[in-house]
Amino acid sequence: MYSGSSDGEGGGHEAAAPKKIPSASSMPWVRNLRRFVGSGAGLGSEALMELETKRILLEIFKERQQKNAEAGSIPSFYKKKPEEGSISHRVQRLAKYRFLKKQSELLLNADDLDAMWVCLRENCVIDDATGAEKMNYEDFCHIASLCTEQIGPKCRRFFSPSNFMKFEKDESGRIAILPFYLYVMRTVSLTQARIDMSELDEDSDGFLQPHEMEAYIRGLIPNLAQLRDMPTAFTQMYCRIAVRKFFFFCDPHRRGKSCIKKVLLSNCLQELMELHQESEEEVTDTEQAENWFSLTSAQRICDMFLALDKDKNGTLSKQELKEYADGTLTEIFIERVFDEHVRRSKIGGGNSREMDFESFLDFVLALENKDTPEGLTYLFKCLDLQGRGYLTTPDIHTLFRDVHQKWIEGGNYELCIEDVRDEIWDMVKPANPLRIALADLLSCKQGGTVASMLIDVRGFWAHDNRENLLQEEEEPEEE
Repeated sequence: MYSGSSDGEGGGHEAAAPKKIPSASSMPWVRNLRRFVGSGAGLGSEALMELETKRILLEIFKERQQKNAEAGSIPSFYKKKPEEGSISHRVQRLAKYRFLKKQSELLLNADDLDAMWVCLRENCVIDDATGAEKMNYEDFCHIASLCTEQIGPKCRRFFSPSNFMKFEKDESGRIAILPFYLYVMRTVSLTQARIDMSELDEDSDGFLQPHEMEAYIRGLIPNLAQLRDMPTAFTQMYCRIAVRKFFFFCDPHRRGKSCIKKVLLSNCLQELMELHQESEEEVTDTEQAENWFSLTSAQRICDMFLALDKDKNGTLSKQELKEYADGTLTEIFIERVFDEHVRRSKIGGGNSREMDFESFLDFVLALENKDTPEGLTYLFKCLDLQGRGYLTTPDIHTLFRDVHQKWIEGGNYELCIEDVRDEIWDMVKPANPLRIALADLLSCKQGGTVASMLIDVRGFWAHDNRENLLQEEEEPEEE
């Protein structure tokens, strides 16, 4: 009985075993269908177009792969810019216009900033100890909601937790509202400046050429309070003078274009924006001359160039440039300036060199900013007599020899060149005790003083009398 049931169950399992299904490739109808579809017969126009497109793209892909294999592993780093008037150029300009317009709409305007300031002052807390207006994080979030209701969601990005953490907090975890508001104003101002510069960037590469930067400054002049009275005839000359400082500091490799991001982060733009302020007090000519972008400074530089240009040909010769700063600069330095920073003239003969107005502006900027990396780099090229990238003891001796001559001609006491050389070495403390490199002058924080001692007898006199000059500056403060 048990054996019969067992045999019955075993026979049932054998009967229920699944049949083996042949592979799809072995079925005739599958092979025929694949052959039919592959040939394209029976397909509609859309399917045929899709197949043709895939075939063309596959051929292009294989062709590019073959070219890359033949060319090696060097990647493509140059993309040809679209031609003027082409469809791609028009699409690019339209996309850029729409993007910048959208970014402008997200900016806070003057009314929005005023409304934010009112909200900040009405919802802050007065510090009993200092009297400063402050807010904690709860006040910060509450003000954010009020500003969003009054101004709109475009102000919300300024009230993020990360922005709150950027500011200095007191013992109670509160921040002052004034630094926060100034941060908002500066962010809006820089964003607006970037939009304005990007609109003038014709090829949309993130760089401005001199004529594009001139257009930006020319459009900015009516909005600068201290430049509103500028004579119209002087506007073009002023733009040339102003633009040159941007390119001196933001284009160190002299490529003829300046990065927009670098311009926005530079001190030059901040110095230019100081002219927005309408000063109620009378500003002296000396204070105005300290700002390169002031009208007084621009006129001073223009008058200086015209006074040096004796023959009125629009350029300066070596003899004319020697009269700069009452002739206190050494002859060897003037020679080196022409060797390193003045191009050969294509008009006046093979060896003649004349300094044009742009080169003169670089010259003045370098002398007036000797302590900056850009100014010191300009001067170091002149001091490096052999072009080796460093100064040796004979170089220092040769450079200071002219200063020593002018020093004696001025009726000063006799001095030892070797003592001055040793003093320079003590001031710089170069990494290599036998040579002074540009990096040594930059790291010692006295590179501008050293450069003045080697090129200008007045600069050496100021260093030699530094203690007396310091006492003279301290005496009026004590009174």
